Parts: sequence; C-alpha cells; structure tokens
Amino acid sequence: MKSIRCFVVAIFVCADICCGGQTLRQAAQRSGLLMGTALNVGYLSEPAYTSTLGREFNMVEPEDAIKWLVLRPNQNTFDFSDGDKVVGFAHVHGMKVRGHNLLWQIHNPDWLTNGHFTADQLAQLMQEHITKVVTHYRGRVFAWDVVNEAIDEHGQLRHSIWYDRPGIGMADAGTAYIAQAFRWAHTADPNALLFYNDGSAEAMNPHSDAIYAMVKTFIKQGVPIDGVGLQMHILDLNPDVKSIAKNIARFGKLGVQVQITEMDVAIPVDEHNNPSHLEDLARQGEVYREIAEVCAKNPACTGLQTWGFTDKYSWIGWYTNHTKGDALLFDRRYRPKPSYEALRSVLERSTTAQRTRTVE
Repeated sequence: MKSIRCFVVAIFVCADICCGGQTLRQAAQRSGLLMGTALNVGYLSEPAYTSTLGREFNMVEPEDAIKWLVLRPNQNTFDFSDGDKVVGFAHVHGMKVRGHNLLWQIHNPDWLTNGHFTADQLAQLMQEHITKVVTHYRGRVFAWDVVNEAIDEHGQLRHSIWYDRPGIGMADAGTAYIAQAFRWAHTADPNALLFYNDGSAEAMNPHSDAIYAMVKTFIKQGVPIDGVGLQMHILDLNPDVKSIAKNIARFGKLGVQVQITEMDVAIPVDEHNNPSHLEDLARQGEVYREIAEVCAKNPACTGLQTWGFTDKYSWIGWYTNHTKGDALLFDRRYRPKPSYEALRSVLERSTTAQRTRTVE
C-alpha cells in the first residue's frame, strides 16, 4: 500500500509540475481535436474556476442554461441571460460553444408538461422554441445537441411529451419527431453542426444499435444530421474499450462525426469523499487515456468533452448516493490529477497531420 501511495503522489506532483508547460487546450490544438467541458454559470464568480476553464479548454457547453426549464419560464418568455453568459465567456476566451440541448423529455417547465396542449399546439411550440433559440445563437454556437436521450437502453423510444399521444402528431411514426427537430434546427442555422446525444450507448449494444439505425435512416432520408454525441459517463473503471472503438468506427463509416460529450470516470469514495483505494486514481487515468486514444485514432471523433472539470462540482456524488466521486480531471483544489496528465499525453502525441479530418 505504501508503494501505491507513493506512486499516486508522484503522479500528482508530476501533473502539478507539468501544468506549467503545455495545457490541455494547447495540446488539443496540436492534435486537431476539440477539448471541452460543461460550464455552470453559477461558478463563474469563482476565480479558480474561470481561470482553469479558460486556460485548459477550447470548447464549452452549458450544463443547464439553455434547457427549457431555465430558458423558458413561461410560454411567452425566453430568458437568455444565463445562456448569454456562457457564450460571452467563450467569446472572450476564444472557445467554441456546443448548445445543450433543444429537446429532452425531462427538465421541462410545468407549464409545458402540464399544459394539455393539442398535437398542433405542441408542434407549434416545438418549432417556435427551436427556431427562436437557434436563431438567437446563430453564428455563436457552432454545434447543437438537437435531441437528448430520446432512446432507452433497450433501443426503444422513451416516453416524451413530443412523442407520446398527442405528441406533435407523429406518435405512430417512430423517430419522425426527432427528424423534424433536426430539420427545424437546420432551417434556423444552416451552418451549425447538429448532433443526436445519448448515454449508455458508447459501446456496441441494443441502445447504440438503435441510434445507429436511426442515423442511417436519417441520412437516407436527407435529414440534416451531422453527428452523434456519446456521453461516456463511466462508473466502473472497466469500460469495454474495444467495443467503444468499434461503435465509433461504424458511425464514422456513415459519414457523421462523433463527439464524446459528457465524460467522467467515477471511483469509489469513503465517508469523507476521499478515494477508497488510491490505486483507483491511477486506473482512472488509464481509462481517460484509453478513451482519448480511441477518439484520437479515429478521424470521425472530432472532440472530447468532460461533464465539468473539478471534483469540487461533480454530479457523481449525489447520483451515486456518495458512494462514488472524484470523477474529473482536477481535484477540489483545482490541482491536476493523474487523469489530466494521461489525457494530455494522448493529445500531445496526436497531431493534425495524423488525422484525415479536423474540426472546422
């Protein structure tokens, strides 16, 4: 145990020293990949948060600021204030912005979910919302998660106000309501990249099979879809890396981009929220390295994004009833962890010249 502890401490010290050199952002620029993270506007008043964010990443997306629940408090009001803070921060720091998200079956306001709207009314609300939001950020948001988590782990469509009867009048047409959302988003900003985003579909499984089939159908139908977002929330330190690589490759063969959109790698923690086993920190770094290598080696994978960047503000604790945590690149004091150094080492080894496709 003493040798393991010394090994982990040594990695922390190395990462701390290395931070004086090339940052993740600089390494990502060299690799031709986007290196992003989710941003919570509530923490922008914290100097350590903003300085780390601006220094280490060249892409951000809002955690909640552009979701219906925050953005549209009532039917006739759009509150862009939080979303504008995200876009404003990104502009000042020369970062790209991913919009997250336009449609989701949860995190919707009560006036919408309990409104008893007709199919025509819901269709009008959906089109109005997508059009107004995408138009507001046209030219400032380069990519959108148009629809989030619409398919379950069994490959079936999830219950949704947009899909279930009355829905927008397409309850018997499978993924047609999703296709319609993409068409409306494309009309609002023809230059934005449009993604379908989902979790637990990173590897080859019924969930990713259904998404693959949907994307393939959309392409044949001329639906304007540019990519798939794979969330990559890893809870067990043992992802099936080969299966993930195979899954990314098959989407790439369809001609769409893949972005890792919400990555974190949880480890067991004790009652004080400290790692239960110090060796898990080293293994966590290896997982980040393995996933980053899969992305860097496949030209279809154009970006890697974490769901937050400091353990101080990770969602994993409450999600796992505080049995797991410490899932990100920086600890609660904003010190880089072994996962940071592992990820950066991959970016440094991957150059644009080695990739046949870079992010525009």
